[in-house]
Amino acid sequence: MKIAALISGGVDSAVAVHRLVEQGHDITLFYIRIGLDTGEGDCSADEDIEMCRYIAAHYNLPFEVVSLHQEYWDHVMDYALRTVKAGLTPNPDIMCNRIIKFGYFDERWGHEFDKTATGHYATTLVGPDGLTYLGTAPDPVKDQTDFLARITYPQLAHAMFPIGDLPKSRVRQLAVEAKLPNAFRRDSQGICFLGNINYNDFIRRHLGEKPGAIVELETGRKLGTHRGYWFHTIGQRKGLGLSGGPWYVVRKNVEDNVIYVSNGYDTEKQYGKTIHVDEMHWITKNPELTEICFKNRHTPEFMRARLSQVDDMKYIIESEQKVQGIAPGQYAVIYSPDKRICYGSGVITL
Repeated sequence: MKIAALISGGVDSAVAVHRLVEQGHDITLFYIRIGLDTGEGDCSADEDIEMCRYIAAHYNLPFEVVSLHQEYWDHVMDYALRTVKAGLTPNPDIMCNRIIKFGYFDERWGHEFDKTATGHYATTLVGPDGLTYLGTAPDPVKDQTDFLARITYPQLAHAMFPIGDLPKSRVRQLAVEAKLPNAFRRDSQGICFLGNINYNDFIRRHLGEKPGAIVELETGRKLGTHRGYWFHTIGQRKGLGLSGGPWYVVRKNVEDNVIYVSNGYDTEKQYGKTIHVDEMHWITKNPELTEICFKNRHTPEFMRARLSQVDDMKYIIESEQKVQGIAPGQYAVIYSPDKRICYGSGVITL
């Protein structure tokens, strides 16, 4: 097959390329370049590109650097900043996969190939109906199907995940065996494409600061001051600067710029069992299930629940166990009861 392989400079995408080469495919490597919001150069991107060039030379493969800078800032980061300013919790990585990696890239370059391959820890499987479904990875700690839960069916049908069936330890081992220079390179953290930027600095550059009160929910007592509600999310524990903790953010009043907190690891105020979701998106088709598993954040743990439909886009998830940090704006990702299939996702609402 003729394959466009998205490569980042990290070990996962490099081993994905290694496996594609072993399988005998006709491969072209692509690096998607996104500039920083400051307009300055990105030294980490330059380093990543050099690593990608080495991988391309190692396997004697063509390599292209393509830019989707404007599309990324116009769509992904604009969505993130609008969501944060509204007092909600965004997930830029989910939107990045749908809009950039499997969206604009495929429209401009990937459509010329049989498949677009990435280093995601995910799988695909064909159901009894002959349709393709997004499958989870056997390594639950690395599974990234939650980040892929908004892609469309045509995007999924065109996607390949060459390392999705491997645990991370085996990926590292293959990189060592193949003598890849990034075999021991640390996994990247942070916002999609932006690497290890300081998230609060990023938000501050775009939204500024707006001091307000931190208030104990149960007593109404002011405990301190925050620099803007957009720096905080429901379920957050770190970064509050309060003594006598642990303190958790349990509510936000955007209009009055007030952050409400509650004390203790087991405070009931940070838990709930009922999650309302809107803008439900099914990747392949609506599975019409009532018994599901779901996630409301990136975690190895799946939670069991009942799913009921309110209208075309609105659903209610009733979890069997208490759910910590239900943050409006985040995504509830829907899985099959056996945790093998990721069906899609909805946006958590108030």
